[in-house]
Amino acid sequence: MKADGGLKPLLQILNKPRMTAPAPLKIGITCYPSVGGSGILASELGDELAQRGHEVHFISYEPPFRLPVGPRVFFHPVVVNSYDLFKYPDYTLPLSVKMAEVSRQYALDVLHVHYAVPHATAAFLACAMLPVDRRPKVITTLHGTDTTLLGRDPGYGPAIRHALEHSDGITTVSEFMRGETLRLLDVKRPIEVIPNFFEPHPATRSREAMRHSLGIADGEAMLLHLSNLRPLKRIDLLLDTVAKIQPRTRFKLVILAGESFVPFVSEVQRLGLTDRIIVREKVSDIEDYLQAADVGLFTSETESFCLSILELMSVGCPSAAFAVGGIPEVVTSGEHGLLVPFGDTTALARSVEALLVDHARRGSIGQAAKDRARTRFSAAAIVPRYEAFYRQV
Repeated sequence: MKADGGLKPLLQILNKPRMTAPAPLKIGITCYPSVGGSGILASELGDELAQRGHEVHFISYEPPFRLPVGPRVFFHPVVVNSYDLFKYPDYTLPLSVKMAEVSRQYALDVLHVHYAVPHATAAFLACAMLPVDRRPKVITTLHGTDTTLLGRDPGYGPAIRHALEHSDGITTVSEFMRGETLRLLDVKRPIEVIPNFFEPHPATRSREAMRHSLGIADGEAMLLHLSNLRPLKRIDLLLDTVAKIQPRTRFKLVILAGESFVPFVSEVQRLGLTDRIIVREKVSDIEDYLQAADVGLFTSETESFCLSILELMSVGCPSAAFAVGGIPEVVTSGEHGLLVPFGDTTALARSVEALLVDHARRGSIGQAAKDRARTRFSAAAIVPRYEAFYRQV
């Protein structure tokens, strides 16, 4: 009896089904390849997914701005032809054909489209071209203006709503964006909030070397602004804020511009800021600039999240910004940065001055921002949520 009693538990252990790791997924990713938060997140997400063993296929008209390079990452270009028949070249149909082609050839499990227009619609068409048992699940991630701007447009709103209703899963990057999507588009489907993340790569130049190359003298602070310069970024308010920071000899503002800065040069000259502003366009090695900065400065009219603030947080650099959109979900004012009401450029300038003068406070806020970025918005915290959502869908 004792022998049987000892053998039975052992047999139960040996016969117990073994837990196996879920099989890697084959994921198609479509995004706008231009400089912007949605494209950057899509590229970084693809990189992280590939590192975790998944097969990732980017589908777009050109390689994304930060397209990862490595095993299990593929890029499939969409060719857009210009025909005299069309007044405007069409992207949606060629994109949908390429999505269907890649889905069929590589047996994709998921099509993850970033930005509803036109990517969600193209994914819906692509699936309609495939046999039912070969259709990937469609995940649509909303990043901002596809809801807050185009969602208001009667020429786009109904199409966006239709594409979302036919997506297998919907995510967005903040509670603010979720609320705006429900309010403006009256979507009946559940919307999962999965915040942006950022995982900084090692800088290639030291802080001192970077600042020296920019012409920032000892004793000068480096303010940093990163954006695609679109109208909602309110570069006019950025320049107005900078013009109010005193004394002007205390700092220089470095602008990493996703598009040409030429339209703003005359305003820089009018405000007498020519010697205070340094512009670099379409920079990819942003970590060199992030770790050289003292304070971030942002003046957007609205933001779904503001990835640029998170990028600075990740290296311990606090930001001053308007408290709009999803920014208060990223930054608690006074703890991880300083926020003021939208449009109050005087208050924003005073906030920057306070951070520049009080080195101890700037350091403590920067450290708290870095800790928050690591615990709440790192790849380790966010990417598994996307993996779980893919499998749930």
